[in-house]
Amino acid sequence: MARQQPPPWVHTAFLFCLLSLSEAIEIPMDLSQPPTITKQSVKDHIVDPRDNILIECEAKGNPAPSFHWTRNSRFFNIAKDPRVSMRRRSGTLVIDFRSGGRPEEYEGEYQCFARNKFGTALSNRIRLQVSKSPLWPKENLDPVVVQEGAPLTLQCNPPPGLPSPVIFWMSSSMEPITQDKRVSQGHNGDLYFSNVMLQDMQTDYSCNARFHFTHTIQQKNPFNLKVLTNHPYNDSSLRNHPDMYSARGVAERTPSFMYPQGTASSQMVLRGMDLLLECIASGVPTPDIAWYKKGGDLPSDKAKFENFNKALRITNVSEEDSGEYFCLASNKMGSIRHTISVRVKAAPYWLDEPKNLILAPGEDGRLVCRANGNPKPTVQWMVNGEPLQSAPPNPNREVAGDTIIFRDTQISSRAVYQCNTSNEHGYLLANAFVSVLDVPPRMLSPRNQLIRVILYNRTRLDCPFFGSPIPTLRWFKNGQGSNLDGGNYHVYENGSLEIKMIRKEDQGIYTCVATNILGKAENQVRLEVKDPTRIYRMPEDQVARRGTTVQLECRVKHDPSLKLTVYWLKDDEPLYIGNRMKKEEDSLTIFGVAERDQGSYTCVASTELDRDLAKAYLTVLGRPDRPRDLELTDLAERSVRLTWIPGDDNNSPITDYVVQFEEDQFQPGVWHDHSKFPGSVNSAVLQLSPYVNYQFRVIAINEVGSSHPSLPSERYRTSGAPPESNPSDVKGEGTRKNNMEITWTPMNATSAFGPNLRYIVKWRRRETRETWNNVTVWGSRYVVGQTPVYVPYEIRVQAENDFGKGPEPDTVIGYSGEDYPRAAPTDVKIRVLNSTAISLQWNRVYSDTVQGQLREYRAYYWRESSLLKSLWVSQKRQQAGFPGDRLRGVVSRLFPYSNYKLEMVVVNGRGDGPRSETKEFTTPEGVPSAPRRFRVRQPNLETINLEWDHPEHPNGILIGYTLKYVAFNGTKVGKQIVENFSPNQTKFTMQRADPVSRYRFSLSARTQVGSGEAVTEESPAPPNEAYTNNQADIATQGWFIGLMCAVALLVLTLLIVCFIKRSRGGKYPVREKKDVPLGPEDPKEEDGSFDYSDEDNKPLQGSQTSLDGTIKQQESDDSLVDYGEGGEGQFNEDGSFIGQYTVKKDKEETEGNESSEATSPVNAIYSLA
Repeated sequence: MARQQPPPWVHTAFLFCLLSLSEAIEIPMDLSQPPTITKQSVKDHIVDPRDNILIECEAKGNPAPSFHWTRNSRFFNIAKDPRVSMRRRSGTLVIDFRSGGRPEEYEGEYQCFARNKFGTALSNRIRLQVSKSPLWPKENLDPVVVQEGAPLTLQCNPPPGLPSPVIFWMSSSMEPITQDKRVSQGHNGDLYFSNVMLQDMQTDYSCNARFHFTHTIQQKNPFNLKVLTNHPYNDSSLRNHPDMYSARGVAERTPSFMYPQGTASSQMVLRGMDLLLECIASGVPTPDIAWYKKGGDLPSDKAKFENFNKALRITNVSEEDSGEYFCLASNKMGSIRHTISVRVKAAPYWLDEPKNLILAPGEDGRLVCRANGNPKPTVQWMVNGEPLQSAPPNPNREVAGDTIIFRDTQISSRAVYQCNTSNEHGYLLANAFVSVLDVPPRMLSPRNQLIRVILYNRTRLDCPFFGSPIPTLRWFKNGQGSNLDGGNYHVYENGSLEIKMIRKEDQGIYTCVATNILGKAENQVRLEVKDPTRIYRMPEDQVARRGTTVQLECRVKHDPSLKLTVYWLKDDEPLYIGNRMKKEEDSLTIFGVAERDQGSYTCVASTELDRDLAKAYLTVLGRPDRPRDLELTDLAERSVRLTWIPGDDNNSPITDYVVQFEEDQFQPGVWHDHSKFPGSVNSAVLQLSPYVNYQFRVIAINEVGSSHPSLPSERYRTSGAPPESNPSDVKGEGTRKNNMEITWTPMNATSAFGPNLRYIVKWRRRETRETWNNVTVWGSRYVVGQTPVYVPYEIRVQAENDFGKGPEPDTVIGYSGEDYPRAAPTDVKIRVLNSTAISLQWNRVYSDTVQGQLREYRAYYWRESSLLKSLWVSQKRQQAGFPGDRLRGVVSRLFPYSNYKLEMVVVNGRGDGPRSETKEFTTPEGVPSAPRRFRVRQPNLETINLEWDHPEHPNGILIGYTLKYVAFNGTKVGKQIVENFSPNQTKFTMQRADPVSRYRFSLSARTQVGSGEAVTEESPAPPNEAYTNNQADIATQGWFIGLMCAVALLVLTLLIVCFIKRSRGGKYPVREKKDVPLGPEDPKEEDGSFDYSDEDNKPLQGSQTSLDGTIKQQESDDSLVDYGEGGEGQFNEDGSFIGQYTVKKDKEETEGNESSEATSPVNAIYSLA
């Protein structure tokens, strides 16, 4: 268990950082300013000849700059070349070759100029080159003849490409050349052999060049080697010989350098580049290479060895890496060294790069351009792209070497200055403008930003601003008057406020105020301090067996206002949560731990602001490593001692060793278990059998599993002896009617006891007691021919080898082959048991007609036809077997109402006998199968449609269908209703008693025998079923019943009052009681009431009783929209609404007798009841 230190960026706040601490203040783009180059191509610009050429140049400025180019220091007139264009609002050049042209014609040095009325900025001088991948010159190479042990260099000499190609060596069949310290490729692409061996002649050698831009590989004609040797046989065993060269007759010699030549050389490298030193030596044996630096150590942080120590690479070279290096090549014959003098030069690099200068009128300033290099670079100043010497004189400007000083600057001093510093190794070009502005302070970031930071962390509050003269910036907290600087606070030159360690009391509102002589501006930042994220219960290191379950805990405490995310890493890579893993909020569980689960597990708890890590290591108890170094000692005639060295137990103690053996005579390559020993021993005496060429191996076992087998031991052969046992599992069986095949299980190598193991096979007929027949067999079977049909034989099989015979064998009874039965069952009688089964009875056949072992009596039967004339039936034959010497049986699973035919046979081991007389029988009518495709549909809330298809198996004449259905609502079930239909009816439409209840339907078909299997379906659930179920539960509560009685009494009182006022033609002040406004069609009056005498056809809204007695509540008494969606109301032709106020039975009783009684208080109360 360990808490891992988070990287430095983890506990950082989300800051609005527009400026870094070292950046100069930039002019906002809405203010006038000279051009600034923002994007340009690299100095050495190599392009693909197959693509259009793109030379980038982009700049910003106000007003927007215009662009022009020079090529080879002369003005490049873009308008005169139809292939060249410039991107809109950019200086980027596009040279298009789709209509033809050669890219090589446009090679040269390009420079971009961005200009507006305040000055001109320059890009670097961009050297445009077209990539080249020239073809390899064709050449015929003679075979290279070399003496074995001599050095050899195969030169590549690739064609010069741009950029240089990548070199690698392969055979002509594209197999890579294996490289090692003897054979390797140098940095120049040549292939070096420190000494040539005979096996080097087994392949040819071809140098390949891969070109970057064209993605092509060119192959040089291959070299063929002819190696002259004193040992013409290429014995592969000599490759690992401790003295391989002397074994092949190759003379040993001291090392000598193949590259570089001689004892000393020099090399120059530029600062910042990689230094590559190389030493390749010949010699026998192959020399080893070591590297040293004179007067000091190699820079360990930058130096690394390559190409089997033949190359030393030092990255990012600096001046202190210059000096003398030497490589030492040595073998047992001696050593030699080569000294390389390294000089480090430097292209110009910046010490102080000039930066834009923003001044107010009358202010002083300076531009500084300092660079270093080796040799010392020269500095040249330019203004707006022209040498400073040829620019108009400026009395306010003074040049002092690498510095330009401005005094009392005015608006006319605005310009872009270029500093060009160069030496023989390169140049640097920098643009810096001088802008003279009068601008009051302004804030550049959004106002009132919220910044959240973690307690005890370092953070920085940025306040990007601008003004000219450059404003001074001060910070205040919570409106206090004291400036924040010093102690826990530090203010940088660009105005950023750093808080070195955040505390709770640092939370608050911070105000930054920028001030210059023209005014001031301010902005506020609200700082919130959050508690850090901490893992307070970390995962612990665990040791687990394979297949068990492991749980790693990770409990986290964090600021509740931040969103927490917890994830896991395995071996510092994101963990894939597969089927065997379960990630919970505070733990990770691994089910069925496997070896691949071993490793480090890191719990990462992170929020938007910080994170915490905790790591634990899971050790999985694995299978042991294989034993090694097997040794045979104490060699005896029937025993040997085997000793081995145990392998690593992989954290789980070894419990057992299994010794296995293999012999090379009977089953070569097949291993057998010999014996098992405790895990505490590593030596054991093994008991052996005679005449076996043994080879042993050992397998280690622990609680996790078995190791891989050890490498085999040497072989050990024991002396021979006569067999001590005979073969087992002796059998005699006929394969034809006139033979008997005698078989046995052959003896294995450990029971043969001698060479030429064979078997003496004896047989005779059991009844006759005739003389034994015998034959000697080397296999495991013998066939006796010309035997009578199915007679018993006595059989013996005895083992024998060159040392003698085995013991007397046991006698086994076998039988000769069977023939087909000659007779069929007679007097077959059939009795129909029911519509799907019959019973059979027959007479036994004579035993001599069976001609073998009686297996069974077998009935073959098939369905001839159905008694339903229009029904097609399959006449496929079926069978029913009755094992043994039986005289009766039952055939079941027949189809009812069908005609069948049946035959019977006798069956022995050979097959079926002749068939009996064909019998016919008819099965009676049965019950039908279930109706097919029973479908229940509900087109609306009033009806339910049922449809079905006829049964697949009528099993008789259908006389109709029976439908049973019952309504249910929640736990309440209504009375079952039964409907009978004619056999031709397959549809039924049912009128629902109410729209709330659901229905369960059960449908079956009928014949004269009875009803068949039923199929059951339910009607779909209505959309408001859950609402109705809740009401059903509420309606059974006592408080609800009392409440409903009180409501009914109140409604009764109101209705009586309404009826009295209506009968008098009075007006009821509805709007005083209701908030719902009247529709535009309502007859309005000035006092907000209406006359009920005009509303005779608008009865009161009622409720509807469902099947189980619950009351279906209505949501509103006034909304016509609700009525329209309920499915129970309708509109008359004139648009007036007709409601439904009584249950269905009441509606039927009053149909055709409509009167004003429908709106009387009594009827209204009845509808509510």
